[in-house]
Amino acid sequence: MPSPFPGMDPYLEGHWRDIHAGLVIYARDALQGVLPGPLRARVEESVLLETPEGLGDHPLFPDVRVVEYTSKRNTEAPRSTGVAVAEPLLVDTERGPVVETFLEIIDRESGNRVVTVIEFLNPSNKSPGPNRARYLRKQREVCSSDANLVEIDLNRFGIHTLAFPLEHIKTRGRTGYMTCVRRATLRDKAEVYPMPLWSRLPVVKVPLRPTDADAPLDLQALVEQCYRNGAYEGTLNYAVDPDPPLLGAERDWADQHLYEKGLRTRKKPPRRKGKPKSG
Repeated sequence: MPSPFPGMDPYLEGHWRDIHAGLVIYARDALQGVLPGPLRARVEESVLLETPEGLGDHPLFPDVRVVEYTSKRNTEAPRSTGVAVAEPLLVDTERGPVVETFLEIIDRESGNRVVTVIEFLNPSNKSPGPNRARYLRKQREVCSSDANLVEIDLNRFGIHTLAFPLEHIKTRGRTGYMTCVRRATLRDKAEVYPMPLWSRLPVVKVPLRPTDADAPLDLQALVEQCYRNGAYEGTLNYAVDPDPPLLGAERDWADQHLYEKGLRTRKKPPRRKGKPKSG
């Protein structure tokens, strides 16, 4: 069975490492079959060094390295109990770097020149601190180069980080999920895809070389593949609010929608605007 949501399933955000990895790989596979002959989609990675100031309130999932040190052995002869007891090693754990993956479309005919960078934004990209500063620096560098930038934000945690000022979109066009396309041939403009919770995710037009037609990238198909291949059916608790919680009209719609799907025992009343009347 597919996800009960017609577009992005906000409950998948609680499994972001798995979802992000799937989105990158499935997007590569989808693009590979529609790119012009000399172009290739490649998965690349960057390493982010996490600091306490950059962690924020949202959990990040760095690798853990275990470094072995020689422990002092007890010189006293062990008592015989008839059961072999394993002696543990004393180790220190270190927080390792977070590795983030992204996509690059390269041109093999021009020495593997980068044509387009595709980013699925992570919470670390949207949290105040050195990692967000590093991402914004990369964002500026791509936008000032001869490469295109496609940013896909399917994670509601954090602050606006896409490569356009949020105030340039009217309030009704601001959604929890959005995609931004910056073309190298149109540097002073951004193509923005608002993606409301109740709508199917769009097919994004991925720009390539100036002489190429855009490559279609079906975001809804990618999310559905993540849901299906990750075997999320029956594992997500739709009876409680997702993390982070939905707000405003999206929360009201989700309450009603999940109630109609039989995934909540009762529909929550709509949130009223302004101060509620007292008895």
